[in-house]
Amino acid sequence: MHGHCLCGSITFEVDPPALSCVTCHCDSCRRQCAAPMTTYFGVRDGQWRWTGTEPKTFTSSPGVERSFCPECGTPISFRSQAMSGILHLYVATLDNPDALQPTLHVAHEEKLEWLRLNDDLPVCIGPDYTQVQPLPEDPHST
Repeated sequence: MHGHCLCGSITFEVDPPALSCVTCHCDSCRRQCAAPMTTYFGVRDGQWRWTGTEPKTFTSSPGVERSFCPECGTPISFRSQAMSGILHLYVATLDNPDALQPTLHVAHEEKLEWLRLNDDLPVCIGPDYTQVQPLPEDPHST
């Protein structure tokens, strides 16, 4: 799989398979991507490589590093110490974003109230999809 930022400076390759593909509703992802939610996929270190300019990184909270293109500002990835050894790349940066489909909503407790979803995907508390804790049925989820 290949991907890039808006201006094409940041490019990357990923050797499938992805470990996960989830839609995140956390405040940090929403702010980084300026969107009501975002979808990312996780790959183990060693399965991916930068093939163009490397993105710029910043620490958004303790133990979380986010990257973006310094030229056009496109969000590229995030890495969390809680999920060490895994890089999470945004699906929208893939050359073929339809290659992956989300299987879970994470940080669902932070979902914007006005956002209505009808995809029947399971939901969990918090962003760590490796520690899935289902939420009770949300009357606003449909």
